[in-house]
Amino acid sequence: MKRALIYFVLGTGIIFLINYLFTEIKDLGLELYYSIAFGLAWGLAYFLDDVKFSLLQKMGLSFGAMAILVAVGALIFNLELAIPSIIKFSTVFVAYYLFASFRGSKSLRN
Repeated sequence: MKRALIYFVLGTGIIFLINYLFTEIKDLGLELYYSIAFGLAWGLAYFLDDVKFSLLQKMGLSFGAMAILVAVGALIFNLELAIPSIIKFSTVFVAYYLFASFRGSKSLRN
């Protein structure tokens, strides 16, 4: 759990800094929201990368996190701006497990 939180904080911070330094940011809050979606995906993927979670649990928790992201984004911004957070989340989440599938242990933890 501790490492998953570290991945969340590092993922959020690194993506926010990259976007802040190398792109033109029009809405700082929206960029922070997208960065949190990226960090959440990275941290949650690492947390769920354990044999104690079944595939159904992994899918359910990831869809639950996406629903929370959309709900929060729709409340703070609007639904149109909240949808890209799902795309960022799911891309990072799937990429994590794609990289893990190339390893013999099928996990990036081991």
